[in-house]
Amino acid sequence: MLGENFVYFFTVQGFFVGIIFGVLKSFDADGLFIYTFFITIFFYLFSHIIIALYYKTLTVRSHSFSRDQHEKELDLFVKEINKRERLIDSAVKITDMAIKMNSEENSGLPA
Repeated sequence: MLGENFVYFFTVQGFFVGIIFGVLKSFDADGLFIYTFFITIFFYLFSHIIIALYYKTLTVRSHSFSRDQHEKELDLFVKEINKRERLIDSAVKITDMAIKMNSEENSGLPA
């Protein structure tokens, strides 16, 4: 989601929360307006703070990315996955053989 869309979405959410809170807490139109206005402004400013921190975090991480280290870790993960697949395949073969032996033993017995 784009930062601009997030701000719009969060501001509209703040507007509706402000209306609900204003209807529940205020006894006149001025109170409803004030609650709605301040809660909407809070949500608007809060969304800008979140977006600013998000983009600041993204720029910091993009400069410290080590491609070589990342590729080494991915190669290690691939080796581990292949090893586990071989282990699972051997367990499946053993299970299939046990099922086959069990069915052969049971087929020789009278019903």
